[in-house]
Amino acid sequence: MKLNLPSWLNRGSPEDPKTSLSNPAQWLFDLFGGGESATGITVNRETAMRVSAVYACVRAIAEPVSFLPVHVYREKKGGGKEKITDHPVAHFLGVEPNEYMMPSTYREAVTGCAVLQGNGYSLIDRNGAGKAIELRPLSPEQVMVERFNGVLRYRVDGTVIPKSDMLHIPAFGFDGLQGYSPLTVARESIGLAVATERYGSKLFKNGARPGGVLTTANRLGPEGRKRLKTSWENAHGGAGNAHGVAVLEDGMTWQSVGMTAEDSQFLETRKFQINDIARIFRVPPHMIGDLERATFSNIEHQGYEFVRYTLLPWITRWEQEVRRKLLGVDTGLYLKFNPEGLLRGDVKNRYAAYGRGIQDGWLTRNEARAWEDLDPLEGLDEPLQPLNMKKAGDLDEEDDKENDDEQKS
Repeated sequence: MKLNLPSWLNRGSPEDPKTSLSNPAQWLFDLFGGGESATGITVNRETAMRVSAVYACVRAIAEPVSFLPVHVYREKKGGGKEKITDHPVAHFLGVEPNEYMMPSTYREAVTGCAVLQGNGYSLIDRNGAGKAIELRPLSPEQVMVERFNGVLRYRVDGTVIPKSDMLHIPAFGFDGLQGYSPLTVARESIGLAVATERYGSKLFKNGARPGGVLTTANRLGPEGRKRLKTSWENAHGGAGNAHGVAVLEDGMTWQSVGMTAEDSQFLETRKFQINDIARIFRVPPHMIGDLERATFSNIEHQGYEFVRYTLLPWITRWEQEVRRKLLGVDTGLYLKFNPEGLLRGDVKNRYAAYGRGIQDGWLTRNEARAWEDLDPLEGLDEPLQPLNMKKAGDLDEEDDKENDDEQKS
């Protein structure tokens, strides 16, 4: 089947005029979030996710978005809000987005694509009456964004989809249409991490020994050299054969060449790449297993910063896009994720905060019980008022009354 590409995609370049799908140029790799780095490593979704730091960063962001409570609310006249439980969006994001996925799996998949590849797409399937009946996630490779006669639309496997039928969660981008993929903008960092892991794997495959040469005063023909190399690798290659005894014949000697792992700063390079990748995704290093500089105090603070500066931008994108495409901006309905569970402190600090709120009168006891997932109790819905606290006006009136009484007496 011939792929119908938009006009702006059917182009070459002065440096590579013969660009085509069978002979792609670098810009085409960039379009789909992949390409070859300076290390010679091809960086794409599959190779990047084999790097443990990348895998951990994507999970660190996608998983919280998948399990955070999310509700549909209606703004009340005069202030306040009302939770709507029977709206289709509440069903999609909380019960069943489609016939083959759980809501947590759906949110995790779309967010994961957006985090790693810059864009998360989901097709809004509608019935004949225009009512949304399910949400189906799409791989970013399937979707292209284009403007046609000034109108934004999407093309999926050659089929044109109007913007109203596509839920699009983009990462950071300058044009406001598509997000930048870390596989493109951070290709060199991820490629270096892949290359470092491959170097380590080959190092241990050779018994954690660098390469070397076998030398002899005797003359060897091509077959002899090939046979000698093969027999040496079979006898001493691989971690299982490391530190074995080498038996050399006919005055043959072994001479090691190259640098050791310590000389080449192999471990330090791997540590730096972990922090570099964490910086790309804005994930605290301790959340992906790097506890080298972690302490009890800074871990808690970094956890709060992760929620505020990493998760909240993604949550906001979800809330705004769902309101635009599924709830309507003029209906008074809106979507709200609840990240409060991730910001709660330990039991002692939570209970102290509840007590302060109850004593100050802005928190009821049943509201505090609800935050701890406890059932409400009768008589605990009214806010308490401390006996020694009164309105400023009431206090002035009492002072005036006391002064009058003193004057009369």
